[in-house]
Amino acid sequence: MNETDARAVYQKALKAHRFRERAALAAVHVGLVFYVLLSVYPLLRIFSVSLRPGDRIISTDLSLIPAGASFLSYMKVLHETNFLFWLWNSLIITCATSAIGVSLAAAAAYAFSRFRFPGHKTGLTLLLGNEMIPAAMLLLPLFLMIMKLGLINTYLGMIIAYSVTSLPFSIWILKGYYDTIPKSLEEAALVDGTTRFGAFIRIILPLSTPALAIAFLFNFTQAWNEYLVARVVLTDARMYTWTLGLFELQGQYLTQWGMFAAASILVTIPVLGVFLYSSKWLISGLTLGGVKG
Repeated sequence: MNETDARAVYQKALKAHRFRERAALAAVHVGLVFYVLLSVYPLLRIFSVSLRPGDRIISTDLSLIPAGASFLSYMKVLHETNFLFWLWNSLIITCATSAIGVSLAAAAAYAFSRFRFPGHKTGLTLLLGNEMIPAAMLLLPLFLMIMKLGLINTYLGMIIAYSVTSLPFSIWILKGYYDTIPKSLEEAALVDGTTRFGAFIRIILPLSTPALAIAFLFNFTQAWNEYLVARVVLTDARMYTWTLGLFELQGQYLTQWGMFAAASILVTIPVLGVFLYSSKWLISGLTLGGVKG
């Protein structure tokens, strides 16, 4: 085989390889687009229900904007219900739970990552075991604890309950991330004269921003969407979160589906805003977490 024939064979093989790569990439893109459409479709249907006149939830019309569409359900939710109070209660409880949970988890995870003390492995095992217990089984001990503390129908009671259930997972996330940060960075800071706490604040926390963002987002979504604990701890309608308040729209014989769907769309806005704001740290966490210096 001469040089010309060899070059032709090489070019043909190269074209075939590029074609396979493009076909595989196109297949991946098609799969991702299909998955996105499959994920967004339920939200679009809820949005469609919120625009329908009346309280019809079932319709043969598959169009996103139904005939006679209006924002009347949204106006009713905002002006004829206590939706804003439910949202305010949820925001207070969720933001406080997220801030306290991440703060406690950051300190606890640092201790588990950097120090070896009696009960170190046992403590990590118990934290992991706590995650394996179904949430429903924790309702009774949580209720008894909060009742003994006299915190039924209070913000503090809900914050304690949510923090207790979300801390183990947050500690494991942050502990794993701290393990990837070289100890030499802290040792250098200690040599320069800072304290252990100063090294934690000035070195570890800034480098752990992606992991902290993930832990914060986990705490936020867990507290924001929680229903069972709120149903047990909150009995005063003035303290209802949105998860409890929405069920006020569901009667024994009639459910106001238009208002129910409109409220469901509105409560996604805070979570979506938090996710979009923290996305830059989440994305960097996916890349930096896989690099060990």
